[in-house]
Amino acid sequence: MSLKIAFELSDADLEYFRSSMHRVKAKARGQEERAIIAAASRLARQTAARPLPDFIQDRLKQLDTLIQMLEDADWRLEGKHRERVLGALAYFAEPIDLIPDEIPGFGFLDDAIMVELVVQDLRPELDGYADFCRFREEQERQAELDPEQRRARLERRRRAMYQRIDSRRERRGGSLFVLS
Repeated sequence: MSLKIAFELSDADLEYFRSSMHRVKAKARGQEERAIIAAASRLARQTAARPLPDFIQDRLKQLDTLIQMLEDADWRLEGKHRERVLGALAYFAEPIDLIPDEIPGFGFLDDAIMVELVVQDLRPELDGYADFCRFREEQERQAELDPEQRRARLERRRRAMYQRIDSRRERRGGSLFVLS
């Protein structure tokens, strides 16, 4: 039997997470990109190996996608898009949490909430990346394409996805939560 528990974050709650994100982003400006990615990867590996509630586990798995976006050589996330994702991952590289990670079952609840908020905020980037990955898989199945044609098509798709991300973010009014 499963049990559904719903809660609502008030404006004050969201402000807490916003200010936490801004504090961490300011601190992260001095860190190397590799250090941020490595710390977020460590958190993703550690949480994958622990018995956590599904709500938490499902959200923390999304860290892998954010990391993949930064490391994917074909996607080549750059500029403000890269800064948004790195800024989000910086929070997960920070060792100090609202709820200490060592508390069984709920230690990663604050991280899961932040992932949910970050994913909502990065929805244009995540959707663009998912579409790009699907397109790349389709191109790889087309045996008649030579590698140069495939690269050219991927580059056109990548540029189109970046434009779509910008357009969607502009329609939404920029960043909704933490990454403006």
